[in-house]
Amino acid sequence: MKKEKIGLAIIILGLLISIIFAIHTIDKKNQIEKALQEGKISYKEAGWYEKLENNSVRCKLCPNKCTIGEGQRGICQVRENIKGTLYSLVYGNPVSIAVDPIEKKPLYHFLPGSKAYSLATAGCNVDCKYCQNWDIAHRKPEELTSTPLSPEGVVQEAISKNAEVIAFTYNEPTVWYEYMYDIAKIAKEKGLKTAVISNGYINQEPLKELLPYIDAYKIDLKSFNEQTYETLIEGQIEPVLQSIKTISQSSTWLELVYLVVPTYTDNVDEIKSMCEWIKKEIGDSVPIHFSRFWPKYRLTNLPPTPEETIKKARSVCLETGLKYVYTGNIQDIEGSTTFCPENNQPLLIRNNYSIEKNLIEKDGLAKDCKEKIPGVWK
Repeated sequence: MKKEKIGLAIIILGLLISIIFAIHTIDKKNQIEKALQEGKISYKEAGWYEKLENNSVRCKLCPNKCTIGEGQRGICQVRENIKGTLYSLVYGNPVSIAVDPIEKKPLYHFLPGSKAYSLATAGCNVDCKYCQNWDIAHRKPEELTSTPLSPEGVVQEAISKNAEVIAFTYNEPTVWYEYMYDIAKIAKEKGLKTAVISNGYINQEPLKELLPYIDAYKIDLKSFNEQTYETLIEGQIEPVLQSIKTISQSSTWLELVYLVVPTYTDNVDEIKSMCEWIKKEIGDSVPIHFSRFWPKYRLTNLPPTPEETIKKARSVCLETGLKYVYTGNIQDIEGSTTFCPENNQPLLIRNNYSIEKNLIEKDGLAKDCKEKIPGVWK
């Protein structure tokens, strides 16, 4: 009798689990159907994937190389396998749009003082513990309110706002590659510049195909330690380093950002090693920004980075021989100023996101400085 009761309980439990799973599946389908009707998600076949057996696919866009079963999504949550075909769910559906100063990206050697028409969708392909935009980067598209906007519409809107640049930013643009690519091609035809604000976590083939249409690329080099990258970012450092090298060898302007996180990325020896690698592999003229960490998302237990630590990182980097080293997220006029490498004359003085003084001409030359300042100045 006791065994019969246990058997009956197991059967009932199994039925309950099946019912709960069925309800969850129905709710998910209803949620997606509603999102489709409201225009929050859209279906466009993705690029950069291969079809596998049993209607599975493998995404080849980023180093995650997600193998995705039918009805499932990749790590980014915005690329879904529908009956053996991989679709982007965010094409033409930005969830955040703003017009920002280009210095906010930050890009300091790229059209200073210009306005950037900035947009983002849902999703991300890594999981930074301190993500500043987690409310869009780590949400599914059907959970957010979007504004349907075609690539042509983005370019038209940017022109109407008198923006000189279209910036793909806020979340990781790689996960909405198809949308970004189409916008960039049209922008180039219309004479607008484009900038990608990225973690650099993208495979080489799609990166190389994109670069001819991109004028500037800012990469967040989130650590120079493989273990820290895995712990803090849930990613790998090597693909990012390869992206940096590839961009530096192209005609696309490159700048780097290094967020100094207490106990994670504030080791002076690692910072020095990173700067030495940059000088050796990329050269001494790539701008690098050392940015102050603020508690956010899942790292609210840490304090903000001391300002002295940020300034020390800049000093160490300058000592390795890099010429253009900046500070970010702190009030620091010196750390925001572009100096002539020859005589240390201040050529471009920034205060927060505004330009107080700019002696650099469109050809990169400035009075009393014989060295041409690298960048995009017109």
